[in-house]
Amino acid sequence: MNYVKECWVLLLMVCASFTPSHAQESPYFVTYDHHLEEPGNLEIETYTTSGIARAGQNTYVAPYMELEYGVTGRWTSELYLEGQGTVGDSAVFTGWRLENRFRLLKREHFINPVLYLEYESTSEATRIQKEIVGGGADVTSPNSELQARKNHELEGKLILSGTVHDWNVAGNFIAEKNLSRGEGFEFGYSFGVARPLATLVSGAPCRLCRENFLAGIEFYGGLGSTQDGFSVHNTPHYVAPVISWQISENGSLRFSPGVALTHDGSLVLLRFGYSYEIRGFRSAVAQWLGGKH
Repeated sequence: MNYVKECWVLLLMVCASFTPSHAQESPYFVTYDHHLEEPGNLEIETYTTSGIARAGQNTYVAPYMELEYGVTGRWTSELYLEGQGTVGDSAVFTGWRLENRFRLLKREHFINPVLYLEYESTSEATRIQKEIVGGGADVTSPNSELQARKNHELEGKLILSGTVHDWNVAGNFIAEKNLSRGEGFEFGYSFGVARPLATLVSGAPCRLCRENFLAGIEFYGGLGSTQDGFSVHNTPHYVAPVISWQISENGSLRFSPGVALTHDGSLVLLRFGYSYEIRGFRSAVAQWLGGKH
């Protein structure tokens, strides 16, 4: 009972520590830019990737949750939990990921490099497609077959991003290695541009005002592997309009319909997301722990 009481006290203290957040969430789903989480803040994010099927495929929904924490001003860490459910098949928990992003330069520059390193413990049934490498996710085999194949993978990204006349321009090069099998390296890319619909803030409080919206477009796909060759052939590629809406001081919504440019992968990837930022999370936890002594 004391443990339950302490958890409720911590929750109330964290909620009481919320302060307004004026930084708007990036609209991208696949592309990363150079903006990291503020130190000591925790962002809770829930997303879904829905694959609209081609002939011979089944439609699926792949939800996932992210816990993003600002360790320092130049280091952000994230934990992912993911699953998927396929029409006419089953629903499965597909695994977890631990991601770290490191900003190399302290100050803002025309091009800002960020290094990304992620460890993945997932099955072949994963379909969130947070990135696309090699030939993309298997969207035709049954879950019973895919879930039995467990993977331990390392993924790295070089993120280059900058701001030009209110436009964010970002590009990512992706390399992934499956440590469970000798599959060589798989490669992928993503590229995005986005900007706010308005840069001048209106005087009156307004959630539907243009300054609360970010819009843009991103392109992403696979680039083959060291086994099959570095190539754009026989790999999925998508073009995806993106938009985010700052619905409150701490929360934002995102939406993106990704349309296939090739005959590989799903016909359309529909992506939805909601994020909520807890500002001062580290201070609230430290205060709670200090109060226990």
